[in-house]
Amino acid sequence: MTMMPPPVTVQAVQQFADFDKKRNKFAPLMAIVVLHIAGFYAIQSGLLSRVVTAAMPTITTISIIAPPAVSVAPSVPKTVELSAPVPRAVIPPLPLIAVAPSEPTITPPQPTRAEAAPVATAAPTAPAAPSPTPPAPATPRTVSSVEYIKAPQLIYPNLSRRLGESGTVVLRILINEKGLPEQILIQKSTGYTNLDEAGRQAAQRALFKPMIENGKPVPVYVLVPLTFQLS
Repeated sequence: MTMMPPPVTVQAVQQFADFDKKRNKFAPLMAIVVLHIAGFYAIQSGLLSRVVTAAMPTITTISIIAPPAVSVAPSVPKTVELSAPVPRAVIPPLPLIAVAPSEPTITPPQPTRAEAAPVATAAPTAPAAPSPTPPAPATPRTVSSVEYIKAPQLIYPNLSRRLGESGTVVLRILINEKGLPEQILIQKSTGYTNLDEAGRQAAQRALFKPMIENGKPVPVYVLVPLTFQLS
């Protein structure tokens, strides 16, 4: 069996509307009363004073202290005592003495010891004997030809070969007692530095037969021509 809701009457609807109007009329009044009660409670409990204190800015007090005054003592002029001047001694003038004039005398000059002694003539000094001159060192003489033990072997420079350089270099060689080339000078150049240097190195590697004079080897100079020719 189903229960049916009670029917809504016109009187009930009218009562509900009157109640809603009264509630809307008293709602602002209730809010004002609640706010007054809350403010009164804040004043009694000190909460309002703490909020105002926190909102106020902090005031900092700055005091300026003036520096102490320095007293300067007035300068007092010094008193300097002046010494009294020392009086000068007064020297009385000397009395004048009359001197009788004497006759002038002439004294002949006495001869000095150097003038009395006879002048000794200095004897002529003998010329110093000339010191013996040291013998002049013997200069190696230049010979026309020498014999080879090992003849110079010419090495044609590759650069000179590519450039087509050729010519004859004449070397002045000092051969010592052992037959070694001790000094090599260029007497006549080929006109090319590479060929001259190649000839000098070839002569440096050569070996000569020593020159014998009076049964002993002596150093000599010899002119050696070396020819570079392209084949």
